Amino acid sequence: MKTTCEAIVIGGGVMGASILSNLAAAGVTNTILLEKSTIGAGSTGRSSGAIRMHYSTQVNASLAHESLKVFANFSDLVGGDVGFVNTGYMVFAPPEATQGFRENISMQQSVGISTREIDHDEAAELAPAFKIAEGEQVAWEKDSGHADPSATALAYINHARACGATIYLDTPVIDIKISESGSHEVKTEKACFESNTVIIATGPWTSGILEKVGISLPLLPTRHEVFLIKRNQTKHPTHPGGGDMTNLIYFRPEGHDLTLVGNGNHEETANPDSYNQKYSLSYAAEVWTRLTKRIPSLADAELFTGYSGLYTTTPDLHPIIDSVDGIDGLFVCSGFSGHGFKLAPAVGTVMAELITQGESTTVDIAPLKMNRFANGTLNTTKYSFKVIA
Repeated sequence: MKTTCEAIVIGGGVMGASILSNLAAAGVTNTILLEKSTIGAGSTGRSSGAIRMHYSTQVNASLAHESLKVFANFSDLVGGDVGFVNTGYMVFAPPEATQGFRENISMQQSVGISTREIDHDEAAELAPAFKIAEGEQVAWEKDSGHADPSATALAYINHARACGATIYLDTPVIDIKISESGSHEVKTEKACFESNTVIIATGPWTSGILEKVGISLPLLPTRHEVFLIKRNQTKHPTHPGGGDMTNLIYFRPEGHDLTLVGNGNHEETANPDSYNQKYSLSYAAEVWTRLTKRIPSLADAELFTGYSGLYTTTPDLHPIIDSVDGIDGLFVCSGFSGHGFKLAPAVGTVMAELITQGESTTVDIAPLKMNRFANGTLNTTKYSFKVIA
């Protein structure tokens, strides 16, 4: 027996959940989401949760800007508490990156982002514990911060379910049969589902799903470690989030006394079904040393915990958000290269527009088409630090 619906979303991370919710908001409510495990069990549940808008390309900056509008008003726009905390966010650039840094700030301002270059005196007022070297440039995003990725995914799921969506957990997809008539079959061990619209939003598992329909894209699952340290509250009560291109680290406060730290340039390829989800003490020690160059007072903090998660990386560090040429009704949303959570609200919006209208009107997503890899029209970044592409 087949179950027929208006759209099938494969993948229950924050991307799939956002797409499902935004489809519901657009009036597409007879939908199904298929998740191989539980909601947010993949990359979403191991995201750092940072929310900022400093990027080298207009498409990513615009997606981040539109997403922040949602994060800051999530309970009113979607419903539910996603734990958004407005800490502000600083970006640090070494002298050799000055030109690109200033060009990026100008571009970001042109799309409406509240960001600006600040001098060292103002930076010291905003974050007294930060040490800034001579010649470094600093940008300040006053509206940025962080939120809870798992709570965000669940809030989107709850909204979609309330609108009529059906969620299937522990339901891996075992096959997809493409029909020239446009009604595609998605098979699981438990049932078969049929729809004219199928969206693949499966993060590091995307290549395996695409193989079922004969599509190959340059999507590489990579493993990244983060750890948390416990601050001395007397010496260091809190601080803004930061992207540090000088020391190749990123960080943000967590709760009332923790700091989360990572290094986006340290990566290794990984099997999403069997990778090491722990962190290493040697990695933490090395990255912590670099953190203390920016925040010296954290030298005597205490190691709290850590973990590893997966990025789904593309050659140009930009996602694929596109319909599949030659297969009506099949869509791909993957390859966010570590930037997914902070873009997720806007990605749900543009995907819903692409599916229901045939094009995105909120953000021009033409630079994210899948044929760019074959055509050689890759996106470029002005930085060597992959976290801030």
